[in-house]
Amino acid sequence: MKLKSINPYTGKTIREFEPFTDLKIDKCILDSVDAFEDWKSTSFETRKKKMLAVSELLKSNATLYGKIISEEMGKPISESKAEVEKCAWVCEYYANEAEIFLHREAVAADTHEAFVQYEPLGTILGIMPWNYPFWQVFRFAAPTLMAGNVILLKHASNVQRSAATIEKIFTETGFPTGVFQNLVIGSGKVKSVIDHDAVKAVTLTGSEAAGSSVAELAGKNIKKTVLELGGNNAFIVLNDADIDKAAETGALARLQNAGQSCIAAKRFMIQKDISEEFITKFHHEMNKFDLGDPLEKETKMGPLSSVEQAKKVEKQVDKSVEMGAEIVMGGTRDGANYPPTLVKNVRPGMPLFDEEVFGPVAPIMFFDQVEEAIELSNKSKYGLGVSLFTNNLEQAEELAPEFDDGAVFVNELVKSDPRLPFGGTKRSGYGRELALNGIREFVNTKTFYVNKLHDPKKKKRKAYISMGDPG
Repeated sequence: MKLKSINPYTGKTIREFEPFTDLKIDKCILDSVDAFEDWKSTSFETRKKKMLAVSELLKSNATLYGKIISEEMGKPISESKAEVEKCAWVCEYYANEAEIFLHREAVAADTHEAFVQYEPLGTILGIMPWNYPFWQVFRFAAPTLMAGNVILLKHASNVQRSAATIEKIFTETGFPTGVFQNLVIGSGKVKSVIDHDAVKAVTLTGSEAAGSSVAELAGKNIKKTVLELGGNNAFIVLNDADIDKAAETGALARLQNAGQSCIAAKRFMIQKDISEEFITKFHHEMNKFDLGDPLEKETKMGPLSSVEQAKKVEKQVDKSVEMGAEIVMGGTRDGANYPPTLVKNVRPGMPLFDEEVFGPVAPIMFFDQVEEAIELSNKSKYGLGVSLFTNNLEQAEELAPEFDDGAVFVNELVKSDPRLPFGGTKRSGYGRELALNGIREFVNTKTFYVNKLHDPKKKKRKAYISMGDPG
């Protein structure tokens, strides 16, 4: 079955892609092995020049690449261009920092010399989602390639134009054949790729179900995985917060990319004595996100990625309303379009509280004491990030360890930054992307230990291992 790129705004098929045959998949994997033999030996300076060339190409073609993103998954062109520019940033960041991050480190030990060095693993499979079709790939690819690994990309079926474009970018900037390859395959072929001995590790950004499946497959093969999965982030506003700022930031945190983001704010927890004021201002800010043509520069929110995705969000909202939640604004689907939607009186047990809602829906709940907000925030199977709004920064620092999540952002929306480790806890996955932590996920951390003889002229003592030696 062909993979289709469908414009969710018009409903029209843009292009169809013929999936790779098993023979072609196998050839790509073997080509990656050959490419690795040369790429792993290249200098950091060589890798740096090529990665900086990628960065420049992304910046100079941000509008062109942004249009591909917007046409393929419905994101407003302004957000798509910003996504491409962020990809340029992460390429530039790792081009400049990789050698420092992977520099051999001396270790004080009871010997003449000991150090740790970081070496590439080989072929890394990246399984990436459609919601940020460029950024998700580049934030994995930049550190992975700069570490000396090679990449096989399995992108989401509905963003194959983006996948093909990304592969072309690496080719045009001089990356050798086989170093970055896009596999045009559906999810049914993932198992055989992971099973292949040449594939050394897997990273996946996607749903909880997909992560669980890939982790099981990789685990059977004893292969390293990094998983960045769902999120159900709490957005907490205390009564001493700047309410105007919280409302403005909250609308962006929920509605950018039409809410289709793992790190979007998905559960709004407001202290009761400011609840009415916050809802009024929040309602006003959400109203600014009118639905429109993603290719128009004035558009602030486009459709969801598909009619199926919009129906899923609709079902979650309708079920929660049946259970007692109340719609304040929005809540009516039109094809793939789902408007900014505000729902109050949400509580645990409802889909809008328990599940990840991948759409522009803001569920609101109230609390009296800060401890209640922490309890509500942690009452989730996910643990990606928390936004906490307060003017008491000392209290915020004291509260941060109480949250189960991988990140706490104070007076700001949760976001990714090449300089900061990114990842979650619980069913949000494990491992880290970005910063130093990200580039060290797919390397062999090798210990090198040297015991220099005091007098090389002396006869060497016979080596033996004592039965009592633990190893």
